[in-house]
Amino acid sequence: MDIHANWKFRQADSSEWLPAQVPGGIHMDLLDNGRIEDPFYADNEIDQRWIEEKDWVYETSFEIDQKTLKNKQIDLILEGLDTYADVKLNGKSILSADNMFRSWSVPVKSLLVEGENTLEISFESPINRNRPVLEAYPHELPSGNEPENIALKVGSFTRKAGYQFGWDWGPRFVGVGIWRPIRLSAWNGGQIENVFTQTKSIESDSAELLTQVELLIAEAGNYKIHIDDITIEQELDSGRHTIAHVFKIENPKLWWCSGLGDPYLYEMEVTLQSKNKIFDKQKSKYGIRTIELINEPDSIGTSFFFKLNGEPVFMKGANYIPQDMFLSRVKDEQYVDLIQSAKEANMNMIRVWGGGIYEEDIFYDICDSLGILVWQDFMFACSLYPNLPDFHQTVKEEVRENIVRLRSHPSIAIWCGNNEVLDAWENWGWQDRFGYTEKDSVDIWDNYVQTFQEMIPDQLAELDSSRPYTHTSPLKHWGAADNYNHGTMHYWGVWHGRHTFEEFAENIGRFNTEYGFQSFPNYEVLQNVIPADQMSLESDIMRIRQKSYIGNGLILEHVEQYFDTPNSFEEFIALSQETQALGMQMAVRSHMDDYPRCMGTLFWQLNDCWPGPSWSVIDYYGNRKAAYDAIKQEYARELDGDAEIGKNIKD
Repeated sequence: MDIHANWKFRQADSSEWLPAQVPGGIHMDLLDNGRIEDPFYADNEIDQRWIEEKDWVYETSFEIDQKTLKNKQIDLILEGLDTYADVKLNGKSILSADNMFRSWSVPVKSLLVEGENTLEISFESPINRNRPVLEAYPHELPSGNEPENIALKVGSFTRKAGYQFGWDWGPRFVGVGIWRPIRLSAWNGGQIENVFTQTKSIESDSAELLTQVELLIAEAGNYKIHIDDITIEQELDSGRHTIAHVFKIENPKLWWCSGLGDPYLYEMEVTLQSKNKIFDKQKSKYGIRTIELINEPDSIGTSFFFKLNGEPVFMKGANYIPQDMFLSRVKDEQYVDLIQSAKEANMNMIRVWGGGIYEEDIFYDICDSLGILVWQDFMFACSLYPNLPDFHQTVKEEVRENIVRLRSHPSIAIWCGNNEVLDAWENWGWQDRFGYTEKDSVDIWDNYVQTFQEMIPDQLAELDSSRPYTHTSPLKHWGAADNYNHGTMHYWGVWHGRHTFEEFAENIGRFNTEYGFQSFPNYEVLQNVIPADQMSLESDIMRIRQKSYIGNGLILEHVEQYFDTPNSFEEFIALSQETQALGMQMAVRSHMDDYPRCMGTLFWQLNDCWPGPSWSVIDYYGNRKAAYDAIKQEYARELDGDAEIGKNIKD
């Protein structure tokens, strides 16, 4: 039973209740009730910063009948609470949540009553919650994305989507709320918690697969687990159990990425039964495919490329960020349109970047069906994180849950521990800037190793050993020439290094996971969110809208280098898109022409989370910029078919 109706909310220090939408968030509820203006308009993001420092309370009531109460087990499932939340059912505390990326399941049968029940969720401001934690911490931790004028930077202490604290392409909206569904689950006997089918091997005319069925049993007894037409019968005690089933498929249809073949999906039905009573039934899809990462020394340096079903694949794609600052607004059709746009642009890989969220199931379902491989970051980016027991524990649970939730998707090609954390530690000057002692540095590095080189790969070895893992991206920094011969590269010489577009061809990594150039969205798009008297490059509002420290001036420099000086702001916007298209075309062409030394190109960035200047090729409203067409054209080009992949790999 979904619990999405009759919600209301109030500021914690106020007695005034207002209607709320669930799933949703505080900014949208305030907007719907006329308490704030459109957060995206003008400089409202600054005027609305007060919201992040307030605590908020949500409440609803729902009816339970006697029939429901007769079930032996009733759980309250909270799929997403953002972030610090105390939950009460009928006045009794049942949960203290601390992680946006986790779901929560609480047995509540003993607390429910026939008739009306009340559910209350109190959200504490991440700023208020972490102020004493941050102040007591032995040394300052950089939260690399937060604006410089924010006095209390708590992002790295908060298991919450990093981009909501600000980034150099998006605003700062630190909200709270019930961002994913809430429901009651009433059940008896046992239930199926997870079905995971993985490919063990592929031969010329057959494939061997392993299905693992994870069960939660409430009543000990004899159970039958039907996996398609196979029945496994076992005596099971109460608790969790994993049932393993190895099987073969003759003449299998393989799952291929876009451009190489059909992303064929098989369907499996699993049923849990006891004494002729069916307790649970689940249908799942799986693809037959193997994925390997070849990251080894060779005659050039260190390779980095993927083999899909034994075939080396040149990866063509983009980095993906959340599609809105306010996640509950993203509709299913937006997922369809965006990922279809990626396929139409001849992409075969999307990187889910570590400053956003572990995406909704529909995102991965669409990638499965369209043959788009997914590079999946864990949600850590551009910051250092606290070495605290409670923080480690919630992160461990977050990692475990999301591996189990996502591992069934054949589209997921690789897990990556973080975005740019190692690069930042080694190259961004944090040691000097924050005055770290030798003891501080040892603590920080030990914490990095513990999280990204021990805990996460240990979890993957247990839960999803079929996929490769890399502890960070990039593996090498763009500032040294020899680094381009090794592993992954984020080349930001064009932009942060003020390089010309021609230098894309001189700085090519073995696998390029970030690079790009900004442009503005269409003039008509900006008219929706910028007052008419501020529609100029140098206006106060437009300077606020630009989040990069060198953005507007650098775009103009490149426009004037490759095109004529614009005569109006409208012409500047059009030329910014043409300039971006030129730069992206030169970068992608260089990468593809360097095949097979270079085996991947994922530009920054595919999409936007609000209307403003950024590196995106598709704006917030889904409009394709000129660079989209340039990318599409380049990604359609043929690679040199005579080139041999991996021929220089050392024994």
